Amino acid sequence: MASPDTRTPQALLFDLGGVLIDIDFGRAIAAWAPYSALPADALRRSFKHDLQYQRHERGEISARQYFDHLATSLQIDASIEQIEAGWNDIFVGEFLQTRQWVESMKGVLPCYAFSNTNASHMSVWSQRFPRVVGAFDRIFVSHQLGLRKPDRAAFDRVCALIGKAAGSVLFFDDLADNVQAARDAGLQAVRVRSPDDVAAALQSLGHDRPAEKA
Repeated sequence: MASPDTRTPQALLFDLGGVLIDIDFGRAIAAWAPYSALPADALRRSFKHDLQYQRHERGEISARQYFDHLATSLQIDASIEQIEAGWNDIFVGEFLQTRQWVESMKGVLPCYAFSNTNASHMSVWSQRFPRVVGAFDRIFVSHQLGLRKPDRAAFDRVCALIGKAAGSVLFFDDLADNVQAARDAGLQAVRVRSPDDVAAALQSLGHDRPAEKA
């Protein structure tokens, strides 16, 4: 739903996964299952966004180090290449309606993205979704910043790089923790459960729905 905040934004900031790009970590679990000694249910339970996952997203450990961690924690007997292939199988497709909104807004307000991601994933989504990438003035990624959502420092840094006060930035994210953290950092923020939430927020600001196109 649209944010109740009445301040007029001077910049838009979007999460990628779950907002512009549909992702499903279940696809990675399915790809690893044939190589794991764990039963399927146990494998799903064992995969967590744990400390090593977060360190990987902040660029503190390499992909090889993280995949070694997955091999151990998930009891996977597979090559690094096989583990990485499963890791990169999470991308389902783009949310076309939301991408069209970003494209239509780019000439009205500066549009940015901020994603918790890693070099391996970034190499895939950059190639698979070039129109998503091209819709933004700039994309900020956690593994390059050394900071990730929902940390307050991450939002402070991105706003500084955008060159806008936090209160003038309208942020869209699918995770409640990230939305709350953004609000705590002073940003305007909208929880995105579907593309309709983005549309409703932007229409509430007086912007017209973009024309349908591929």
